[in-house]
Amino acid sequence: MRITFLGTGTSQGVPVIACHCDVCRSMDTRDHRLRSSILIELENQRIVIDCGPDFRQQMLRERIESIDAVLVTHAHRDHLGGLDDVRAFNYILKKPTPVYATDDVQDQIRREYSYAFEGDRYPGVPEIELNTFTNRPFFIGNTEIIPIKAIHYNDDQFVFGFRIHDFTYLTDVYRISDVEKEKIRGSRTIVVNALRKQKHYSHMNLMEAVALLQGLNPERGFLTHISHQMGLYSEVEAELPLNIFLAWDRLTEEL
Repeated sequence: MRITFLGTGTSQGVPVIACHCDVCRSMDTRDHRLRSSILIELENQRIVIDCGPDFRQQMLRERIESIDAVLVTHAHRDHLGGLDDVRAFNYILKKPTPVYATDDVQDQIRREYSYAFEGDRYPGVPEIELNTFTNRPFFIGNTEIIPIKAIHYNDDQFVFGFRIHDFTYLTDVYRISDVEKEKIRGSRTIVVNALRKQKHYSHMNLMEAVALLQGLNPERGFLTHISHQMGLYSEVEAELPLNIFLAWDRLTEEL
């Protein structure tokens, strides 16, 4: 299995036009982050988790000519705002793009992209095949996907991560129950969100993310969904435990 970090950033706390901080002016490309998304390649399949507003740019940059499925963690626009651009894959592959989401996320998709679901659709609109998952394992082709349910902001707002074989991906997590942690335990590689060093009301900060990884004890942990408020890559990376790393855009790992 191979994973590619398509984006490791976030819209949270990033005034991209006016900001003149050291991170935004950094010459280190590891400080330049598009919205968080990851590509998983295994068993002759390409599965993308989340397609934010940078989705088209990410696909073009990596020269991706086909995808087999999109997994959606939650309905916030920085994770869903690029869904319209699956139309390019519709054109190339001559078929709809399977999108896997919970019922509430599907409701949001139908509202935001209503033109893709109307009875008399305009030619060329995205063709989206919605598939429902709940908090139970399911399959995409021969690949088992284990959903991981977590709290994003409060007890009424959930976000889903996913475990695939020995790999787990979590983003936008604020809190996660011990029951859900057990689904992750044993993963050799775990990716979690770490927004910044300061406490945040809806995302784990750096200390919380590191503590979660240390409690789960993977061989390697990666941090994603990083805002510019985190600081420079080179400085933060030097503070981390030996088996935990800041991810960066275009980082590829063979698992």
